[in-house]
Amino acid sequence: MDTFFNVSMDEYLPLRDVVFKTLRQAILRGELKPGERLMEIQLANKLGVSRTPIREAIRKLELEGLVLMIPRKGAEVAEIKEKGLRDVLEVRRALEELSVQLACDRITAEQLEELETAAEEFRKVLKSEDVTEIAQADVRFHDVIYKAADNQRLMQLLNNLGEQMYRYRVEYLKDSSVYEQLIKEHEEIISHLKKHEKEKAVKMMCEHIDNQVTAVTDVIRTKKN
Repeated sequence: MDTFFNVSMDEYLPLRDVVFKTLRQAILRGELKPGERLMEIQLANKLGVSRTPIREAIRKLELEGLVLMIPRKGAEVAEIKEKGLRDVLEVRRALEELSVQLACDRITAEQLEELETAAEEFRKVLKSEDVTEIAQADVRFHDVIYKAADNQRLMQLLNNLGEQMYRYRVEYLKDSSVYEQLIKEHEEIISHLKKHEKEKAVKMMCEHIDNQVTAVTDVIRTKKN
């Protein structure tokens, strides 16, 4: 394992969370590549930590679908597969559709303002060229809609799915040519929510997700060839 990445210590986070965040970013940025084995001892030495937080981080990464546990081989970085993408995004599409329907009826003036702020922050962070930061800004935009739906069970499902969704979101956002379209989609979703235009809001949200499916599918197929 000759990959170069460093652990970024955060005094406010437990060590296991710092290690998890470091390995997660290394996978999402391609510093740890699909199929690469994650050797606990080598990673511990590289990051200057014990094997325990490495082991805990690998378990969490497995839950997110970023790591696979292979019998008699151990952990390795998971490949991005078209079937996995479609499984996750089909469920996300249905849950996002429900969340925007409910939000149309329940969103408050304060939440609309919060949504506009999130959209503006997303526009600003696009200049950073840090794909993980851009992905987090996109997550925050959608989180406001989930909160506005005011359904705790729905939010739990979306949050759980979000962990599995994150890698595909990052893959999509690596292509800067989609940024202007994303800004436009966010603006249209806000406009429909303001006017309580449920059908139009749902249609726009579904288009928003479908565009992601198409783009990431193209990336996966290109990598195969």
